[in-house]
Amino acid sequence: MIMYRTAQEDLLKWKDSADRMPLILSGVRQCGKTHLLKEFGSKNYDGVAYVNFEESPNLARHFDADLDPHRIIADLSISLNASIRPGETLIVFDEIQACARALASLKYFCEDAPEFHVACAGSLLGVRLSEPASFPVGKVDFIDLRPMGFREFLLANGEDALCDRLSSSGFIGVPEPFSSRLETHLRHYYAVGGMPRAVSEWVSSKDFVAVEKIQKGILRSYAGDFGKHAAKDLSELDLIWRSIPAQLSRENRRFIFSHVKSGKRARDLEHALGWLVSAGYVHKVRKISRPGIPLSMYSDETIFKIYFADVGLLRALAGVPPGLVFESGGEHAHFKGALAENFALNELLLLGKDPFYWRADSGEEVDFVDVFGLEPAPIDVKSEDNRRSRSLKRYMAEYSPKRAFRIGMGAGSEGGGITDVPLWAIWLMGGATGGGAGEGLPQ
Repeated sequence: MIMYRTAQEDLLKWKDSADRMPLILSGVRQCGKTHLLKEFGSKNYDGVAYVNFEESPNLARHFDADLDPHRIIADLSISLNASIRPGETLIVFDEIQACARALASLKYFCEDAPEFHVACAGSLLGVRLSEPASFPVGKVDFIDLRPMGFREFLLANGEDALCDRLSSSGFIGVPEPFSSRLETHLRHYYAVGGMPRAVSEWVSSKDFVAVEKIQKGILRSYAGDFGKHAAKDLSELDLIWRSIPAQLSRENRRFIFSHVKSGKRARDLEHALGWLVSAGYVHKVRKISRPGIPLSMYSDETIFKIYFADVGLLRALAGVPPGLVFESGGEHAHFKGALAENFALNELLLLGKDPFYWRADSGEEVDFVDVFGLEPAPIDVKSEDNRRSRSLKRYMAEYSPKRAFRIGMGAGSEGGGITDVPLWAIWLMGGATGGGAGEGLPQ
């Protein structure tokens, strides 16, 4: 099944760029990197020369003698039995982290053979852990691919017209039939998440059982990565990984090392947690003492929250039945709040944001703070339609921000310095319309 990915637009810009360099498309495992490059190549080039260094390690020998790009292309043409023509063939080096020499060759493709279009796919961790001497610093372009966001999920479900309507008219004043439909899709997304295989299964079968089977397979493959790439930290990785859903489900979602296992301290677990962050499986959101630019200047590296890269995998790992996302209230209210908060973060990351969170000494806490326009703006997230927020009021009284966001399941609105953004409309916060056509939300 072919599904639209917003990164296709970034790939087109790369293809047409006058100063194009070899590209590295990086991202967490199984987020669709290989499929995207192959599909992009088939649509926009006469041919695709595909090399997977994990599946075909023998092809890595073509990089042993020297790193002359013209010789490498000639040898690959023979091995692949394919003509590789400048500008007409997309050369794809998949799992490039498995061949340090191929990674190093990108420097010479950039300098000596820029006429060839070379795009590489690799895991975040593998590329970051590549041998320092092999990495072509300043000689490659980057695109980071994340799991599918909510807009991509809507498009996969055939809601092109609805997305066009939101893009042109904004999220304020959306008629109830449309908002109800969007809320239903959102709850489906909470259960399914954005891993392409899970989304494809949902679109074709609408079967949560089949979707969860795929999600558990992905989780098992991630656990396999733990042993493959970080064997010495395997027990700590597993402990941290399994503790995250429970830590997020607490009212105070701060990550606490001693809650991973009794007796464990930060120094015992920091390296393993750093591995998970570097691999892209989880994302760290640090606490700030006060809002200021740059926000990082006011952050505390020792106080943070940890979120999953994908809400569907978070739900599956927590063992929460898909049907729970359709219930209101109940004993799982804290987990549903965590799910909404994790979803909001993932959507903000897709917009290019990298938020912090704020907590007062007295306990009030704003879920996220990031820069919109020229100033920090607080972002409060609710899992349902709840406009009351003592923490947001406290923040606004103390810092008088020009803009504040309250995200929940209710309708969009503006007033009193607060923009109420429906959870299903976070993707419109990156500069698209808010109240009506032409009224942009500043970034």
